[in-house]
Amino acid sequence: MKSELIIGSRGSKLALWQANHIKARLTQLRPDLATRVDIIKTTGDVRSDPLSLIGGQGVFTKELEESLLKGQIDLAVHSLKDLPTILPDDLAIAAIGEREDPRDALILPVNSRLAINSLKALPDQAVVGTSSQRRVSIEGHQT
Repeated sequence: MKSELIIGSRGSKLALWQANHIKARLTQLRPDLATRVDIIKTTGDVRSDPLSLIGGQGVFTKELEESLLKGQIDLAVHSLKDLPTILPDDLAIAAIGEREDPRDALILPVNSRLAINSLKALPDQAVVGTSSQRRVSIEGHQT
């Protein structure tokens, strides 16, 4: 029987918060189980090129997946936004942690003339920018 559960995580502030949150939840459920978080550097962490140039989806997960498959870690904690849409055959999403408010933020200029409290209140033909490839909508898509 294994004496310690090893959680793999990227080293970013958000990733470490998420991994330590899961570690704390596991400790609540199983106080007798020793756990630790191992930081694994991913391609996305060491390369600052645009994601499309360094491999797109998977650049924040590949090395963690390899560590799982080699048995170096027992589980990995990710942001769902970082996961590729198709996982390797021998891996699965086993759990999804509790979420805080999942809504994104709409940021407007301080002196904006628009009185907007939702995306539906945006004027026709409004242009919305996003930094996430997962959130890029199809032209003409209605929100």
